[in-house]
Amino acid sequence: MTSHPVPVPDGPSELGAFLRARRGELDPDAVGLDPTGNRRVRGLRREEVAQLAMISTDYYTRLEQGRLASASGDVLDALASALHLGKDERSYLYKLANKADPHHHQPRDAEGVRPQTHQLLENLHDSPAMVLSRYLDVLAWNRLAAAVFKDFASVRRDERNFLRMLFLDADFRGRFVDWAPVARAAVGFVRAAAGAPSEPRLANLIGELSLSDADFRTWWAERHPSYAAFGTRTYTHPLAGPYLLDWQVLRLPDDDQLLLVMTAPPDTASLDILHRLGSPNNLAV
Repeated sequence: MTSHPVPVPDGPSELGAFLRARRGELDPDAVGLDPTGNRRVRGLRREEVAQLAMISTDYYTRLEQGRLASASGDVLDALASALHLGKDERSYLYKLANKADPHHHQPRDAEGVRPQTHQLLENLHDSPAMVLSRYLDVLAWNRLAAAVFKDFASVRRDERNFLRMLFLDADFRGRFVDWAPVARAAVGFVRAAAGAPSEPRLANLIGELSLSDADFRTWWAERHPSYAAFGTRTYTHPLAGPYLLDWQVLRLPDDDQLLLVMTAPPDTASLDILHRLGSPNNLAV
């Protein structure tokens, strides 16, 4: 399928859309407001958000309509509190307003993977590991990662993206027993990294996935950012069957890159399966 860029909103428009989405999810009763009255849509009214944030309704309306390019840090903090935003959503709000979130560090951009990082991957003999860009491009990987997921070297470079493969590569997708929460978290991760996605390559990726998959369209439109950094997932292999792996994402210092490392939980058969996958006569298909 030929990918086509989709119309991408500018920063102020995306900020407004995010505010609308979040106030639409709030229960008036949960924030101490009267849930009765003439409510034509779910969630809070604009004037109610403005009241909770202690700003004027006109100012908030202009923000939500994309008629203001940004807002002060104090206003963003007030809106985050009024809308009951979590840590990830608060960071995303700052990103959309072109402000540095004082509680979230974003490393500088860097191209390529350092030789020392390649060496680290190769030295992780019992742990599948890979280096990802902030948009989840697969930049480098070790042999175990290829055995767990697929031979990344066989994938065209412009298609070697973790998010893309989750939705469009049936074999890659099939390696996750619980695919939906993994895919949804990956969408949220890219959403958080992208803000208002204006880079042509990212816009093309979003356009291709939007055209190809209804779940992606739904989850992308929900605008839920995610900075999930660790957890446990159940993977499966066509010949080895299901097995558990702990995973964690580490940010590489001074590089706009991520190190994804998976380890076998204690007292499971996972390490034995990894050893079998990593052997010269492995089970990888």
